[in-house]
Amino acid sequence: MKDNSTLQAEVQNAIKWEPLLEAAEIGVTVKDGVVSLSGSVDSFAKKMEAENAAKKVRGVVALIENIEVRFPNSWSRSNVEIANEAVNALKSNWSVPNDNITVKVEDGWVTLEGKLPWNYQREAAKSAINYLSGIKGVTNLIKIKSEITDEIEKKEVEDAFERSWSVNNNDIKVSVLGTTVTLDGTVNSWYQKEEAGRIAWNTPGIMDVKNELTITMF
Repeated sequence: MKDNSTLQAEVQNAIKWEPLLEAAEIGVTVKDGVVSLSGSVDSFAKKMEAENAAKKVRGVVALIENIEVRFPNSWSRSNVEIANEAVNALKSNWSVPNDNITVKVEDGWVTLEGKLPWNYQREAAKSAINYLSGIKGVTNLIKIKSEITDEIEKKEVEDAFERSWSVNNNDIKVSVLGTTVTLDGTVNSWYQKEEAGRIAWNTPGIMDVKNELTITMF
């Protein structure tokens, strides 16, 4: 198990390693594997990069993110401008059926709503918005409504984990109820937890994943 100072240094270095964050002022504090990020950046994209960089460090078991997005007045955009750019960004992304998505903008914060058949489309919709200028944050409320009506087989999810090199399926327990998959057990990094969730979401017919995996510090 890493001590607080070692983990703090590794998270700081991971953030510095991201080219987008070279000029960003981000504070890092650590206590028993819980990492807190603070400070301010001039774009939502930088905020996301800092968060993702911290998640990839082994030993991080939880993340508290208090980074503020502050940009110069010259960079500010009206809600109407942001909404129009968000709609155009969704239209230009071939993997997102944008006719099923609505966009709401309030004080620079973008909310996406609607229904899509696949989780990768939901993630692609959010990714298309993340790098727009002038936004303070994105809330993704898009729901999954699968077009496949076949019953999900537990073994299909377990087989998907066995094929993957990125997670240790021996410590993951899969349960299926209708169109919902629940993951229990332990993994040794935040990356593995998110990767396990991604793999589960790829199951045909799935509408919800409850990722209850615990990150161990060993």
